[in-house]
Amino acid sequence: MIGDVFTWFTTAANWQGTGGILARLAQHVGYIALALVIALVIAIPIGLFVGHTGRGGVVLVGAGNAIRALPTLGLVTFLFLLFTESTTATIIGLVVLAIPPVLAGTYAGLQAAEHDVVDAAQGIGMTGWQRLWQVEVPIALPLVLGGIRNAVLQLIATAAVAAYVGLGGLGRFLLDGLAILDYTEVVAGAILTALLAIVVDLLLAAAQRALVPKGVRLAARAASGRAVAAGGAA
Repeated sequence: MIGDVFTWFTTAANWQGTGGILARLAQHVGYIALALVIALVIAIPIGLFVGHTGRGGVVLVGAGNAIRALPTLGLVTFLFLLFTESTTATIIGLVVLAIPPVLAGTYAGLQAAEHDVVDAAQGIGMTGWQRLWQVEVPIALPLVLGGIRNAVLQLIATAAVAAYVGLGGLGRFLLDGLAILDYTEVVAGAILTALLAIVVDLLLAAAQRALVPKGVRLAARAASGRAVAAGGAA
């Protein structure tokens, strides 16, 4: 199997054309990027509002957990039958998948901001809008970006469902390989998906390190160390 997979990857024909690796990879990334942008536009404002005001937190957590329980493949199939349009069904299904981790990360990040810091900002005359963007959001940034990373990894793994409703992406290698019992192609598709997830996660980790202020990183690390120490003492 290892030799067959190596031969598959080194065969030039598998890299070329509309059904080649590069084309399928571009399609896969396209679905992910579009779904992620839509999910960010929906989830981040809601998470900021709920986290900042404290209103609707219970409803938000419950709705997030309910959405997580939805099977993406079943949802995409249902939407395809409803809209009879593959791209619409797939993107809506992926957006629904991506919203909960982004929403949870944004809400949890704002809730994690120390109340003393927020109260101090209010005490020096900052408006609610200023406290949100100048105090709470910078403190919440690690958790917000962590939620986005989580969403992206889930999207990379799940975007393969696009192949089940006639679209492209890396899922085509899995579906087409199973259809003709070509397990080499199936394994190759799984490897490509895993490699894409690893590379994208490394890039997002680097971006997170660059975007999060050093003081926030040090404070989060210190808080984590205190939590570990307290757990050990207990």
